[in-house]
Amino acid sequence: MTLDAASLQVLISRLTGVAEEMGAVLRRAAFSPNIKERADCSAALFTAGGELLVQAEHIPVHLGSMPASVRAAVDAYGDELTPGEQVILNDPFAGGTHLNDITLVAPCFIDGRLVGWAANRAHHADVGGMTPGSIPPEATEIQQEGLRIPPVRWSPAVRAIVVAASRSPEEREGDLDAQVGANVVGVERLAAFADAPLDEVVAYGERRMRAALAELPDGEWMFDDVIDSCGPALEQQRPARVTVRLIINGEMATFDFTGTDEQRPGNVNAVEAVTVSAVAFAIRSATDPTIPANGGAMRPVRVIAPPGTIVAAVAPAAVGAGNVEVSQRVADVCLGALAQAAPGRVGAAGQGTMNNVLVGGETWVYYETVAGGQGGRPGRAGMSGVHTAMTNTRNTPIEALERAYPLRVLRYRLRRGSGGAGLAPGGEGIERDLQVLEDCTVSLITERRVSRPWGLEGGEPGAPGENWLLPAGDESRAERLADKCTVRLRAGDVVRMLTPGGGGWRTPAPA
Repeated sequence: MTLDAASLQVLISRLTGVAEEMGAVLRRAAFSPNIKERADCSAALFTAGGELLVQAEHIPVHLGSMPASVRAAVDAYGDELTPGEQVILNDPFAGGTHLNDITLVAPCFIDGRLVGWAANRAHHADVGGMTPGSIPPEATEIQQEGLRIPPVRWSPAVRAIVVAASRSPEEREGDLDAQVGANVVGVERLAAFADAPLDEVVAYGERRMRAALAELPDGEWMFDDVIDSCGPALEQQRPARVTVRLIINGEMATFDFTGTDEQRPGNVNAVEAVTVSAVAFAIRSATDPTIPANGGAMRPVRVIAPPGTIVAAVAPAAVGAGNVEVSQRVADVCLGALAQAAPGRVGAAGQGTMNNVLVGGETWVYYETVAGGQGGRPGRAGMSGVHTAMTNTRNTPIEALERAYPLRVLRYRLRRGSGGAGLAPGGEGIERDLQVLEDCTVSLITERRVSRPWGLEGGEPGAPGENWLLPAGDESRAERLADKCTVRLRAGDVVRMLTPGGGGWRTPAPA
């Protein structure tokens, strides 16, 4: 069955609406502010063969890597599952990204025939491990980061294990149930497309990407950047290099990360699925963002990520920060190379970090990523105080945060002067003071505290970020914190975070 252009677009829009509805169900039913308010979750539909069909406008690092999770579930149970069953996993070395991101995958059957798969992923604020939040900066192996789940059938027993591992069990119960419910809705809606030509959707994505790549000049371009550090220990406080060689050959593109530093004894290591996700984000951003985000769009794109490097870590490496920080740098180097291949289509670097804040007591855990500056773009200034690149979460409203946790936000404003100068200046970062109201532990995992978001075509770099501790809120006793650290706080202490600004685009006009 072949569809005309209008009918194909209607089909894509209807399918995308299903993924959007799944995300809405997940957020509205979730317990944790991280999912309900920040929308740190994603949903997508897949073909019967496990290829990405459509995705909602959710989290790039979730969605680009989710095909690996679905493939792991299909390989483990594809021929055994029955209607109503689901598969759960979070193992980074078996289709996952980092342990907080729990994925549920559900098959859709009609009269015994497999139509496709519904899947969603949500970041759980705590799944065990050595510090609240399950992304301990001090971790050197994955066992220290929390509960690791290979692809297994979802069941009450599995639910009990996940809940028991968490410091906030009631949140885990509610969030897991919300994920299950979102997939139930997805399967029900997908069943209505049992006779639709789903392969046409994926083939269309491939045609669009091949056409976009054919418009670029053939050639090779290099770009490299750095991760500031791989952990809080003195021997970890040295930069790690991320490099890419982009090769355009007709309708094909290759991103070769050979030359990237080897994985480190810290948690700043990314598995290959995360790197592929960043490549998918960058190539669509620089060619044509209207290209359907499906498996077909990645068929003409090859990713070479040498095993054992920080962009393709192997077990038993700790990988908690790879998903949130290395993904940002991979996106940066890919966009830097694409800026040379497609000048005028790519802006300067955004803040390049997710500014992870994890605070927890005995029975509660708060997690958030803090926004920063977007890079200046051709003809447009960068936006201020937004999440950039591989994250697409929202801000947790102060009212929701203070209602749920013993925390108080004392200051929250744009960081004036942090954006890089340029004809299109970079966006401003954020200044935020967070006061704890009871004794607790805070972990910070941040980047661009030494290196700066680069400018493009003569634009100036953005300002680096800063982390501070104000004991009892006293400015005179302020202590500079490392980019990655865990500290014990007393009631009344304040954590101040200044996030990076975006780089500027093009040389500023004379005053």
